[in-house]
Amino acid sequence: MYHKEKSIQIKSSASALYNNLSVLRIAPRSLTYFAVVHANVVNMVSASWDSLNYSHRQLQSKEGTVATSSSLIMQAAWCVLPSRDLLVLTSQRGIQMYESDGSIMVYWHALESPETPTAQAVFARGIAAVRENYICVGTSTGSVLVFDVPSKGSNITLSEVLEEHKESITDMASECSGSLDCIADLVSADDSGLLCVWKSGEDFQLLNKIPGFDMCCSSVKLWKGTVVAGYGTGQIRLYEAITGILHAEVNAHARWIYSLDIAPFTGLLLSAAEDSLVRVWHLTMTPETNNVEIEHMYNECVTDTQICGAKFCDGDGYAFAVTGYDLTEIIRYTQG
Repeated sequence: MYHKEKSIQIKSSASALYNNLSVLRIAPRSLTYFAVVHANVVNMVSASWDSLNYSHRQLQSKEGTVATSSSLIMQAAWCVLPSRDLLVLTSQRGIQMYESDGSIMVYWHALESPETPTAQAVFARGIAAVRENYICVGTSTGSVLVFDVPSKGSNITLSEVLEEHKESITDMASECSGSLDCIADLVSADDSGLLCVWKSGEDFQLLNKIPGFDMCCSSVKLWKGTVVAGYGTGQIRLYEAITGILHAEVNAHARWIYSLDIAPFTGLLLSAAEDSLVRVWHLTMTPETNNVEIEHMYNECVTDTQICGAKFCDGDGYAFAVTGYDLTEIIRYTQG
């Protein structure tokens, strides 16, 4: 179903972080951007679709006006809004937002450090673009920061702080199907496995809380009103977002899941874990009952690799890319 393509080299190896790969497809220019975190640096690669041209850029962790910082970056992800695309970096110090090519930093938000040193680390993690103008970012205290992003310029404002999680946010996702019928448009996950389902607006509204039973949810997606959650146990669970009804539970991997992704147009689901396996599943929904089924389609073993990032390169799931801890390459697979 898929075959391996030529890998893309990166300047420094991938850190062992959840969801450590972001992909942005620039169709008008026949380019795909890739971003992978290494310690306090983000490796960016721009790859032409004919695989002939590559350009590299490294973004350093920063603190406001300070040129570089040693603070570790926890995640890098592109946020696609109707009017603009931004690259968002989260670190132990704060949140950096860049133009999509990484050329200009348009916004910096400092995290509040505790006045007295505590055992708990301070960081931001979990990034999602929601509806027309919101970017949501999670923090180690469990807060979700909601930023209001104008269609251009740097006048980005913190519009709301959502306080429902008690543990560190691990991941967040917005409704990816493009359907406007879905009431829920954001899901946030934390270290205890708790899932919070939100409806966006001038004031974000909590729709549902789905308990996690103290199993860390490391990666989460939202597709056609269904929450798809990957756990440290290697399980994938499918919940109806509004009601919390469990549609399916799959023992997908032998070890900790690090990344999930969905191809919204086809319902293909990608899962990747510490067990060196990348699996492709197919989600199907019965509209009359809202029931969702999951079927295993394909798996690929990346030998002796702790996989930490996996993303489809397009909305149909025709190609996907994978990163692994300590690897200095992005491995690509395409159908055919």
